[in-house]
Amino acid sequence: MRIVVTGASGNKGTSLLQALEADSRVREIVGIARRKPAWSTPKTTWIVADVTVSPLEPLFAGADAVVHLAWLIQPSRDDRALRAVNVDGSRRVFEAAAAAGVKALVHASSVGAYSAGPKDRAVSEDWPTEGIPSSFYSRHKAACERALDEVELQAPDMRVVRLRPGLVFKAEAGAEIRRYFVGPFLPSPLVHPSLLPIVPRNDRLRFQAVHAADVAEAYRIAALEPHARGAYNIAADPVLDGEELARILEARPVPVPPNVLRAAAGLTWALRLQPTPPGWVDLAHGIPIMDTTRAREQLGWQPRHTAAEALLDLLRGMREEAGVDTPPLSPASSGPMRIREFLSGVGGRNP
Repeated sequence: MRIVVTGASGNKGTSLLQALEADSRVREIVGIARRKPAWSTPKTTWIVADVTVSPLEPLFAGADAVVHLAWLIQPSRDDRALRAVNVDGSRRVFEAAAAAGVKALVHASSVGAYSAGPKDRAVSEDWPTEGIPSSFYSRHKAACERALDEVELQAPDMRVVRLRPGLVFKAEAGAEIRRYFVGPFLPSPLVHPSLLPIVPRNDRLRFQAVHAADVAEAYRIAALEPHARGAYNIAADPVLDGEELARILEARPVPVPPNVLRAAAGLTWALRLQPTPPGWVDLAHGIPIMDTTRAREQLGWQPRHTAAEALLDLLRGMREEAGVDTPPLSPASSGPMRIREFLSGVGGRNP
């Protein structure tokens, strides 16, 4: 089988390439990235392309499956640049896959595509996907769902799968996630459970996580198994809330109202102390808890890591500045003394 992966050099992409590499049915992997990585796997051929402008149909021709992972988190202060890749680029991928006659299209949707929902019970894949309006990430994920609806109607012979994972963590993404969400002012050695004495807690601050290796396994199944079709929620237990985070980190949960967390994010964002706009706080408080029964029963998917293990792996990676020799994941992407993050305006443009 020939599998094409867009955005193959990032957090989920590198794990997926490893999962596909180990499957004997896969003879060729085409990794598409805007910048060619030094890292690779034996079956992977890298192609430098940009989903916003490059001709994609020739790259997809003859593919048994296209897995679409390409996505931007930065520059978080430039919505036009983000939308060009996340929404317009995704639509180009969907349409090119259909035009090329690709047998299967697997899209990296997200829990972030969901409309605001309950935190005291889990919802299935039929929960509305209209997003959280104040979050660019959520708006863009919801817009991609609508674009995929249209393409799926126009190409009924193409098998379409949408995976909606929670937060995706692994140690090797530590440098990238710190750069995208924390910024240059926090020294990496301070990211240690023993140095996090308190964690915020409120009734709406409950979310789900999953290890990148387990997400990659879900993508592998979705791409290769002909019975996989439709949407699947992907997350590991336990649900992470203030009490659970306090237990994992051996910290003390402190009640913090949502509006206080949002105000703190907004102020530090406005002062360019960190690159995460306050819409991410709204997203964390708004998204529902997902029921993963469908993925477990229909795909036979089971996470090998708990959400707690995934989180601790990420924190270790952030502390040790772990990475992979690809442009998104390499610690060197921040430059000496994280100078590129400062020069980006802390989220003003992609460093």
